[in-house]
Amino acid sequence: MFIETEGTPNPATLKFLPGRDVMGSSTADFASSDAARRSPLASALFTIPGISRVFLGNDFITVTKTEDEDWPELKPQVLGTLMDHFLSGRPTIEATGAAALEDVSPEDQEIVDQIKELLDTRVRPAVASDGGDIVFHGYRDGVVTLHMQGACSGCPSSRATLKHGIENMLRHYVPEVVSVEQVEL
Repeated sequence: MFIETEGTPNPATLKFLPGRDVMGSSTADFASSDAARRSPLASALFTIPGISRVFLGNDFITVTKTEDEDWPELKPQVLGTLMDHFLSGRPTIEATGAAALEDVSPEDQEIVDQIKELLDTRVRPAVASDGGDIVFHGYRDGVVTLHMQGACSGCPSSRATLKHGIENMLRHYVPEVVSVEQVEL
């Protein structure tokens, strides 16, 4: 088994491409070992000292390290853990977590559908190529709230991406959008 690695815009995060399906059409973001209990893969990665976040994408895994660790030391450990997991045949996720509730007024559903369509077709593929994801959280009074995951979470350029890229695009196509804000879950 060969696992490719790629850098991301976040210097603390590397993207690992195992050449196979990881999560299908869904994603999962784990900011701690406690949060990762439902994922044998993420749990195994958190046993490596210096790992601070694990994001599981459709066909990739992004791993974020702590500030005091170096990739040359961590990368072989991460690759070994990934290889062991995929060769074992264990599931990536054992149980489906409860879906996050969206903060949306019923009368705004048409606007929300437009926003989600734009996010799914124009934003999420580009963000996934950088090892992350952006998840719709809500829409109220013209304000779109999004949750950034994976390499996007904590990335130095994430605020610029959110405000100058995503906000400008949404305001262009959906005039009801006034601003875009990041929400931490």
